[in-house]
Amino acid sequence: MYYYYLQINPSENPATMEVAFTGDSVIDGGDGGGVSKSLAVIACTAMAILYVAILYAPTLILRLPPPDSFQSHLIRRFICAAISSVASLIACSLILPIQWGKSHLSGVYGIRLDHIWQAVVFPLTLTSLMYAGTFILKLLLLLDSGQEDGGNGRSLSLDSIKNVVHEFIESVSSMASDISAWRNFFVAPLTEELVFRACMIPLLLCGGFNTYTVVFLCPISFSLAHLNHLLEYAQRSGSWLKALTIVGFQVGYTVIFGSYASFLFVRTGHLTAPLVAHIFCNYFGIPVIISRRTGMVTVASVAGLLGFIWLLFPLTSPNLYNTTTDNCMCWHRYCSWS
Repeated sequence: MYYYYLQINPSENPATMEVAFTGDSVIDGGDGGGVSKSLAVIACTAMAILYVAILYAPTLILRLPPPDSFQSHLIRRFICAAISSVASLIACSLILPIQWGKSHLSGVYGIRLDHIWQAVVFPLTLTSLMYAGTFILKLLLLLDSGQEDGGNGRSLSLDSIKNVVHEFIESVSSMASDISAWRNFFVAPLTEELVFRACMIPLLLCGGFNTYTVVFLCPISFSLAHLNHLLEYAQRSGSWLKALTIVGFQVGYTVIFGSYASFLFVRTGHLTAPLVAHIFCNYFGIPVIISRRTGMVTVASVAGLLGFIWLLFPLTSPNLYNTTTDNCMCWHRYCSWS
């Protein structure tokens, strides 16, 4: 086991203070990087609990009055999620075997600007294959709409294109002022990826856990963090059975997606990869696999799934996202996973 010792070197500009790691090591009987497995698990559990519990802190702990509107309710939650994310980042930096000196601290969490286009394009391409059935269904609906326009004496192709462009522009412009869109496509993906991927995965990897164990272990805490919606759904539907069904499905889906997002983070070492996949999936929702409308949707879904499996490792090759894949720290497992 390698132990890295923290050393702070003052910088003329504290904002540019960086992190470095020595090659000095102490041989130990474990397989980790200076973090015990128990400490890693406890820290990850605490972060998951904090992420959910802090959402209720303003009312239950601070005794603030309930929000007077849905917008103020979400803004309060945005602030709570930001606080828990920052707290997790700080705690993670104190637990991990980090030294100050040469590399940016943000790189520990996969927050990087290098190889940014690869971290956006390749994961989006890979993720979109799982939505092949969804895209075919949307295309068929678009063609039907165009045929209706054609039946009314209007041009099929031109009007259809105009409608699509107009609807797209309207949806994008409405998102800027829609507080729910900010939650679904910015705050939730960013804070969840920071806590459940950028913080937890390095801790578990440095704790000596097997790579695939980390990929499938992290999503458990990620999915359980969504159990807080159970009471909300029960109050809305008036049925605990219906609420349990919805939340159970949601937990199962988040386990699957969380495993995929964890896989992307470990393979690429780039937080942008799971982040863009998270936003993409939040936008399109659950992939359409089967449709009573036509078998083409099922065929496209199967073809997309096969393409996804075929390209999963090639499009997430560590060499595509990193200048070098040797001399990595304990939290950069992609060096030994090429």
